Amino acid sequence: MTLETITIPSQTETPQYLLIGLHGWGANAQDLATLASVLNWNNTQMMFPEAPFDHPQVPHGKMWYDLQQYDEQGLNHSRQTLSDWLASLESSTGVPPQRTFLTGFSQGGAMTLDVGFGFPFAGLCSFSGYLHPQREVNHYSPPTLIIHGIIHGTEDPVVPISLAQKARDALQQQGVDVTYQEFSMQHEITPEAIETFKQFVNSVCQARF
Repeated sequence: MTLETITIPSQTETPQYLLIGLHGWGANAQDLATLASVLNWNNTQMMFPEAPFDHPQVPHGKMWYDLQQYDEQGLNHSRQTLSDWLASLESSTGVPPQRTFLTGFSQGGAMTLDVGFGFPFAGLCSFSGYLHPQREVNHYSPPTLIIHGIIHGTEDPVVPISLAQKARDALQQQGVDVTYQEFSMQHEITPEAIETFKQFVNSVCQARF
């Protein structure tokens, strides 16, 4: 199964890098596609896939699995579909996973941390995401950035800060190089968070390429 995808081509003839952005629960591919103009990475192809399930309340909204009930079947379906799609990208884009960055917001951040360690990606980033229970690092451990919001000592009203901290601790215990950053923000991606993401990507590229 393929995923409906918004693709922003590289401005160079051959892209050097690939950026994948996974949207959150009730959003769609358009939600993170706006990052393309903000990042303005000329040598990077950007792809924003749409989750396979329709959201039960939000018109045109999508979800990777249902958050209103325990939905192991939906999670397993999205996990396999997303993994298969990611595995196909090198042949379709010409960019290897070693030059691919996988990122996601909220539920998309959880999916990033779920499937991302099955590939030798250049890096992973979870914005306001969380780690699925009992999910462990598979074969690879790419450097990982976790960004979360906290407002005047209170938690993100959608994804508690404790879940981001648990994800950080669990991944570090499994040997993952985790960069962790909290910002004063709601359940959103702020300019400060984007700047931190850009610095993370730049540092990875400088170290590896």
